[in-house]
Amino acid sequence: MPSSLQIKNLQLYRQDKLLLRLNAEVNGGEILTIMGPSGSGKSSLLNWITGTLSNDFSATGEVWLNAQNVSHLPTHLRQIGVLYQDALLFSHLSVAGNIAFAMPKENRQNHTKSSKKQRLEKIEHALAQVGLASMAKRHPDNLSGGQQARVALLRTLLSEPKAILLDEPFSKLDTQLRMETRQLVFEQIRDHKLPAIMVTHDHSDAEAAEGQVIHLGAAEIEQNHAR
Repeated sequence: MPSSLQIKNLQLYRQDKLLLRLNAEVNGGEILTIMGPSGSGKSSLLNWITGTLSNDFSATGEVWLNAQNVSHLPTHLRQIGVLYQDALLFSHLSVAGNIAFAMPKENRQNHTKSSKKQRLEKIEHALAQVGLASMAKRHPDNLSGGQQARVALLRTLLSEPKAILLDEPFSKLDTQLRMETRQLVFEQIRDHKLPAIMVTHDHSDAEAAEGQVIHLGAAEIEQNHAR
């Protein structure tokens, strides 16, 4: 069955004020872009999808992932990965340790030296694919911003999510690095056939995503398509 992420009949409120109404569907390998001014509910939308909406907000509606209603599942069982503005890497872990931290835990009976070796080989292979070969043992604080962004991407992908959310993940990178990192992230999303939703203020992000664009506004919600 093709993968998909659906937002059904969402109404999002800040206290008693309606922020947005939304119905949307994203198929595997597609990127839906959400744009809008500060305070329009973009980040709160992502929090609602992951089940981390703060107490200042309330919402009605459902999140469906691969034809399953995940609205009432706890966050860790929804299998939805998130990339943020900051890489949020753990300083006390190596690059490999950061990635391994998010990988699905094996059955204790299978937690052998062999399985640990296989996990490390998988991490090293993934690092090589994104231009970070031989960096598994490096300390994350010694990486550049672009390298940290790549490690954060791998940590998310190797956690084996069924969908991915992008919360302004390129906003702190300079123009050239932003383009390179964005291309890499979008390629990985398409290669893994993951449905993705991206929140951004940058129109070049929306154009590069080559998908549906939803503009959140105070008065109405417009929908159109990026070129």
